[in-house]
Amino acid sequence: MGGTVTAMRVLRRVLALLLVAAVVGAVVGYRHYRPLLVTGTGYAAHNACAVTLVAGRDDPEDDLPPNPLVPYLTGYVNLAGHSATSAVGWLFAKQKAWYSPGYGCTVATDRPEQAIAPTAVDTEGNPLADAPTPKAGKRLTAALARAFGDDLDADAREELGTRGVVVVKDGELLAERYADGFDVDTPQLGWSMAKSATNLLVGRYVRDRKLDVSAATVRPEWTDERADITVDQLMRMTSGLRWDETYDLGTPITEMLYAEPDMAGFAASQPLAHQPGTYQQYSSGSTNIVCSWLDAQADVPERDFPRRKLFAPLGLSSAVWEVDASGTPVCSSYLWATPRDWATLGQFALQDGVWNGKRLLPHGWMTRSTTVTKVAQTDADGYAAGWWSNTRADGSRVVRGLPADAYWASGHDGQRLYVVPSQHLVVVRLGFSPEVEAGDLRADGLVHDVIAATRGR
Repeated sequence: MGGTVTAMRVLRRVLALLLVAAVVGAVVGYRHYRPLLVTGTGYAAHNACAVTLVAGRDDPEDDLPPNPLVPYLTGYVNLAGHSATSAVGWLFAKQKAWYSPGYGCTVATDRPEQAIAPTAVDTEGNPLADAPTPKAGKRLTAALARAFGDDLDADAREELGTRGVVVVKDGELLAERYADGFDVDTPQLGWSMAKSATNLLVGRYVRDRKLDVSAATVRPEWTDERADITVDQLMRMTSGLRWDETYDLGTPITEMLYAEPDMAGFAASQPLAHQPGTYQQYSSGSTNIVCSWLDAQADVPERDFPRRKLFAPLGLSSAVWEVDASGTPVCSSYLWATPRDWATLGQFALQDGVWNGKRLLPHGWMTRSTTVTKVAQTDADGYAAGWWSNTRADGSRVVRGLPADAYWASGHDGQRLYVVPSQHLVVVRLGFSPEVEAGDLRADGLVHDVIAATRGR
C-alpha cells in the first residue's frame, strides 16, 4: 500500500510539473507569436469596422485573405458603439478598431479623441460623381466582361475578384460595371493607391506654400545623417531608411500598422541603411512620414487636411482617409473611395492638376512625379514619386502592351488606377484578388482592350 501511495505522489508531482511546463510553454509561445497574432486580429478588427461602417457592407469576412489564423478569429461589430473587436478565441491578442465619421476606423486600445469635425464634402465640381450610367459599345462591354472574368468558371471568376471597373476618356464617363453587392456608391479600399493620392496632396501644398520637396527639413528629431533626407526621396522610396515591407512576424510594416499609435513616428525612428538617394526600397513607412510632414504644413493640423486640400476641391464626397491613433492620416494604405471618385483622382492627374479651369498643382507636377530616377538598386521596378511609371530611367518599358507614357497607382489585392495621357484615358480596376498574381489580374489587359475599343473615338 505504501508503495502505491508513493507512486501516486510521484505521478502527481510529474503531472504538476508537466502542467507547469505546459503553461510556461504556452505563455512563452504566446509572447513569441503575439506580434503575428496581433497582426491578424488588428487586420480583422480594422477590416470589420471599415467594411461595415465606412463601406456600408455587411460581409467583412469576405475581405479577409485566406490564412491559417482565420478559423480561430472571433469578433463582432458594435454598431451602436461604432467599433469592432477581434481576438483569437475571444481572449488572446484582442484588438479594437474605432469608427469616427469622416475619418474612418482606427486600431487603438481606447477610442481616439476627435480633434475637429470633418470638413463637409459634396459632389459640386465633380462631373463624374453624378453622371448617368453610360451605355457602353459592344467592344468596350467585351473589355469589361473579360476584366470581370465572364469567360471563366465560377471558382476562377471568384478568385479573380473584380468588383468595380470605370472607364473615362476625354473627361467623359464611357463605361462602368460592378460586382454583385457593389454599386456606384460603394466605397472601396485602394490600399497603396493612397500613396499616389499622397503625391497629389504634396503637390497641393507645394503649389500653395511654394514648398521645396528637395529641401531636407522633414523631421525635427533627425539631427544625424537622416537630416539629409528629403520629401522627394521619401516619395520615391529612396530615403535609405531601414525597412522591411514583408507582412510577417516582427517586421516593421506589421508593427507599424497594428502596434504603433504614431505610424510616422515609428517609421521615422528607423536608422539609415543606405545613403539617401542611392537605393530604392518600397516602404509604406516612408509615405506615412510624408503625411506627418504634410500635417505640419496644414492650416488645421490633424486628420482633416486631406478633406480640405483634396477631397473638397475635387468633389470627392465618398472619400475617407483613415487615421492612426495619433490623428495622422495613414497615407500609405487607408484611403476609401468609390470607383468613380478614384477615377476623378486619375482625371485630376491627367489634367496635371487643373480642375474646373483652376490650377491646383504646380505646372508639370505630374511629369516630374511620374519620371523614374536612376538608382544603383531597386526592388520597385518603375516606381517614381508615388506613381508607377511604364518607362524606366533607361527608357525601356515596364509593360510592353501599354503606351510608354502610361502610369498608374497600384494597391494590395489587385487595386489599379491607370492614366494614359496619350489616349486621354483613365481606367480604374478595383477588387479583392489576394491569390491572383499581377500578371493574371487582367488589369493591364483591360487597359489594352479599352484603348483598342476606343481608338479613333
